[in-house]
Amino acid sequence: MHELGITRNIVAIVSEHAGSAKVQRVSLEIGQLSAVLPESIRFCFDVCTQGTGLEGAELEIIEIPGLARCQSCGTIVELEQPFGICDCGSVALEIIQGEELKIKAFEMEDVCV
Repeated sequence: MHELGITRNIVAIVSEHAGSAKVQRVSLEIGQLSAVLPESIRFCFDVCTQGTGLEGAELEIIEIPGLARCQSCGTIVELEQPFGICDCGSVALEIIQGEELKIKAFEMEDVCV
């Protein structure tokens, strides 16, 4: 399960940027073609955030659909897997969306001094 390592890296990156601030929410973009399972990330997130400034933070996962452009006719084709076939019969598809794995944003608690 490579999602555990990925989640550890996400927690480390957010922790580094947040410093000592308490993180309330983390938003991720995960492409449907990225081979990363959102439900596994959710499970790992709860485990990986224990004892960190992210513990108890809400995790929002935005799933990005797979899209490709046919190199023969230019049509945009929806993909559920990293391969497919265009209506014109071509399998020459260039993936243009769906391989993302990004930390889109995170929200920290306001601390008044």
